[in-house]
Amino acid sequence: MAIFVIILCGLICAISIISGLDDIASKYQTSELVPDAFPSPPENPIEVTYTSGAEVNFGNELTPTAVKDVPDVNWNANSEDFHTLIFVDLDAPSRKDPTFREVIHWMVVNIPGANVDEGETIIEFIGSGPSKGTDLHRYAFFVFKQPSGKLDFSAEDKVDKRNIKKRISFSTIKFAEKYSLELLGGNFYQAQYDDYVPILHAQFHSE
Repeated sequence: MAIFVIILCGLICAISIISGLDDIASKYQTSELVPDAFPSPPENPIEVTYTSGAEVNFGNELTPTAVKDVPDVNWNANSEDFHTLIFVDLDAPSRKDPTFREVIHWMVVNIPGANVDEGETIIEFIGSGPSKGTDLHRYAFFVFKQPSGKLDFSAEDKVDKRNIKKRISFSTIKFAEKYSLELLGGNFYQAQYDDYVPILHAQFHSE
């Protein structure tokens, strides 16, 4: 009887996990991150939490004020692998007119395991800054495995915090192809204009 209960619990847990993954995949498709970001959804979730207490949860709406600081990002990782973390806005200047898709908001490379603080930041973090009247933007986090281990990234891939011109028209897919990165996981939220946005925009230059 005890063995039967253990087996039954195992089956229930397996079904629950599969159901949860299917639900996540459907959120990627409903939000149209598939195919706007990737042809298929990342298989694994990643956890993203801000100092404000805001948590990213597959399409939930967060305010620019709540996500203005660098978040904590975690995922199940092999400690011996190196990873790349990418954070992008898919809807600039708006979802109806994504002329600048994608805008790169943050990139950390050569992350040992899931220790983001020990990685190399080549594109400095900026929070969400959707302009007034552009409605909700989709902001996505992606984690990639670096199959070849630690990599040397070119100088042209590096962007300082205030340079907005070099952030637009980024392509996560092309970048992943360039360095043969393997997509491991992701998460995303939505945000629209609030009073923090002008403060963020005032930090940029276009050179």
